[in-house]
Amino acid sequence: MQKLSEVEHIKDNSDYLRGSLNESLDNRITGALFPDDTNLIKFHGSYQQTDRDLDSERKAQKLESLFSFMIRIRVPAGVATPAQWLRMDELSDQYGNGTIKLTTRQAFQLHGIRKRDLKATIRGFNDVLLDSIAGCGDVNRNVMCSPNPNESRVHQAVFEVGKAISDAFTPQTTSYYEIWLDGEQVDETQPFRTTKTEGKDVEPVYGKTYLPRKFKIALAVPPHNDTDIFANDIGLIAIQQDGELIGFNVTAGGGLGMTFGMPETYPRLGDVLGFVSVADTLAVCEAIITTQRDFGNRENRKFSRLKYTVDRMGLDAFKAEVEQRAGVAFGAAQPYEFTHNGDPLGWKTTESGKFNFTLFVEGGRIVDTPQYALRTALRAIAGIHDGDFRLTGNQNLVIGNISPEKRPAIEAIMEKYGLLNTTFNQTAMRQFALACVALNTCSQAFAEAERYLPSLLDKIDGILRQTHLDREPINIRMTGCPNGCARPYLAEIGLVGKSPGYYNLYLGGAHDGSRLNKLYLEMLDEAAILRELTPLLEAFSRERTRGEHFGDFVIRKEIVAATHHGLDFHA
Repeated sequence: MQKLSEVEHIKDNSDYLRGSLNESLDNRITGALFPDDTNLIKFHGSYQQTDRDLDSERKAQKLESLFSFMIRIRVPAGVATPAQWLRMDELSDQYGNGTIKLTTRQAFQLHGIRKRDLKATIRGFNDVLLDSIAGCGDVNRNVMCSPNPNESRVHQAVFEVGKAISDAFTPQTTSYYEIWLDGEQVDETQPFRTTKTEGKDVEPVYGKTYLPRKFKIALAVPPHNDTDIFANDIGLIAIQQDGELIGFNVTAGGGLGMTFGMPETYPRLGDVLGFVSVADTLAVCEAIITTQRDFGNRENRKFSRLKYTVDRMGLDAFKAEVEQRAGVAFGAAQPYEFTHNGDPLGWKTTESGKFNFTLFVEGGRIVDTPQYALRTALRAIAGIHDGDFRLTGNQNLVIGNISPEKRPAIEAIMEKYGLLNTTFNQTAMRQFALACVALNTCSQAFAEAERYLPSLLDKIDGILRQTHLDREPINIRMTGCPNGCARPYLAEIGLVGKSPGYYNLYLGGAHDGSRLNKLYLEMLDEAAILRELTPLLEAFSRERTRGEHFGDFVIRKEIVAATHHGLDFHA
């Protein structure tokens, strides 16, 4: 019998995620939760954090760490209303640190929430039909989708499937509204449903102990792999025929986290299992989830993601188990092509005659600075906008469904606050860059990421301009630790923090997100990063073939080996 990890016992004894959260919240002696509750609150969409910049100072003063909470608010398929945007903006000032983070999973994050303000904050966004249940934790998290549902009938149909998946696999415990909303009756206006039998909670998909580890689902419409399909536990690649969605190629087993010094942990791309119709998609997703529920590793959380379950079972056995559970046989995978995994910035006209504007947001951070009042500008736009806001998987923002009547006023706001210049007057590498939050709040971070990458790019931009590569879309991604939140192992240039100021450099990911990169050099400081990248970029400028991307170039030149499977990542 499998020995269970401590977290498994916490879940088992939690009474469907209640634990002692109410008692923790009522405890005014400390700004922290009871230890077990720090695990349970993740299922409710929050992480307990400290300000690591102040930890040493507070310890010297014999004070406890400055505890606060990050809340991750789900935005299924990435689409939010102007009212929801304005509420997030309001809450970020009222209870947070005055910023909004757009995540790489198309969700909102608020930072700096004190324990005493958690309930008021959650109630605040619940009032506009947003929620944070399953924002974190061992469940299916925010479902990602290509963020342009009105681009075509296919995009709209894929968006509807994404919403249906989100609804189907949201936890159904009543603990969320009991703890955070004081037990108010759940009705048709609530963004999630609950299930009880004989007055007791029931989780029909997850069971009492939920999944062994976090679970991620994404949908994409070729040729845009803007949700990084292959990095997800389940990826759904839309297949269309005569302008209509007919089904999906299903991938399974993607995931990017690993642990330094443990080569038995590795990032992995999802494998294509085959094709299923739209009608069978939910059943197949549920079968994959329950297979992971029943076969996943609950003893060691470092090996508990679906990717390890697939490799341990073997792909053929895993696929057969999914088919048996779903009552669906996979068809042959249908042809498709991805060309890139970034966001096309700027204006685009929709089929309905409205407009989308995709705005570049560096690091996904919505904040006002003396030089750039981004938050103020978006607040002004939300106040008059009659369309929607769409969070992209690349931490950018689509101001969507702009009516012809509203476009002049919205464009005037963009001009006034410099949004157009900031979106267009960047190197293509900067436009494609991703960074995780890292320091000062993430407890896992060894090094900076979001706060540091812009200044590093200032220096790399000079190299790009000298080599005439400033318009070349090279993917660069930085994380403060090897957990992979900004998907660095799919980047053409990946930088993963190893210790303060030092990073491992990875090269050779595919521009379309279909190939892993490979470790090139370890423990580089900024001078070493620039010293190593300069000759590589110069050679790329001189010797690339027509249409060749940087990731393909370093493979062709045998600078690193092509890596298609996680088991080969450390080879």
